[in-house]
Amino acid sequence: MAAAWPAFGQSEQGKAQVQTIVTVMNKNDKEAPPPVQEKDFKVAVNGKSANVTELNPLRGTGLEMVVLIDGSARTSLGRQLDDISKFVQSLPPNAAVGIAYMENGRALFAQALTTDKAKALKSLHLPAGTPGSDASPYFCLSDLAKNWPSTNRDNRREVVMITDGVDRYNLRYDPDDPYVQTAINDSVRAGLVVYSIYWTSQGRIDRSLYQNNAGQSLLAQVTQTTGGNAYWEGLGNPVSFSPYFEDLSRRIENQYELGFIAPAKAKPEVMSVKVKIEMPNTKLDAPQRVYVVPGGVAQQ
Repeated sequence: MAAAWPAFGQSEQGKAQVQTIVTVMNKNDKEAPPPVQEKDFKVAVNGKSANVTELNPLRGTGLEMVVLIDGSARTSLGRQLDDISKFVQSLPPNAAVGIAYMENGRALFAQALTTDKAKALKSLHLPAGTPGSDASPYFCLSDLAKNWPSTNRDNRREVVMITDGVDRYNLRYDPDDPYVQTAINDSVRAGLVVYSIYWTSQGRIDRSLYQNNAGQSLLAQVTQTTGGNAYWEGLGNPVSFSPYFEDLSRRIENQYELGFIAPAKAKPEVMSVKVKIEMPNTKLDAPQRVYVVPGGVAQQ
């Protein structure tokens, strides 16, 4: 049975079995990636080599997808609602979808996750567009991770953040921003794969290019660390989200559950991980952190 979150079985003393999600793509995005096997992957946890134990394709398995929209996004986002709708409708029939909005540091849903795509899309609307109404997109991501709207731990858990990524509590780019680091670790504990689409919530005259660039950099940091991908088009807004969603759909179809042995301490801990693939003509998206729980299953 596939698991989208870091799952942990009974382990030897000082070791734990970990599963995480990796995405294997062809370097030519229009071509399917070649078949891969366990032996094609190399894993290191906290700088030490880890034994790969399993590799399971996730195509067709359970999926929970949340589209998380910045509540301060400008009303021009309305031009993209059709692309968002088409993406939701294109998801596999068994995929559960939710639309949430970043409001006052929380991820607010109009309804629960549902496999009824038409029902899910009834909650899709223009955000209020009030500057700063999200508080911080990273507060909202943490809230979503801590309060994921499902208790099913067998499904993949994926998020698309639509935001400028600017942390209003720390406007400069700081890779050690505590709110960003907390959001990353909360996402890792919850087993989230996070994607982002950059959308400026204010005009260029309202914010410096430095702040916009900082927002993009923070989004890239969050997505790369959780095994996702960040999409943007310069410092302006894209004409269409469609190319991004097409790429995201290909990634969802080429995900694997990778299992390996990690060192385990007495208490659960977020650890650094490096995953490499030794296969020609492939590119890999993999998390840079994993949540290791000795002898059990991670609990939120």
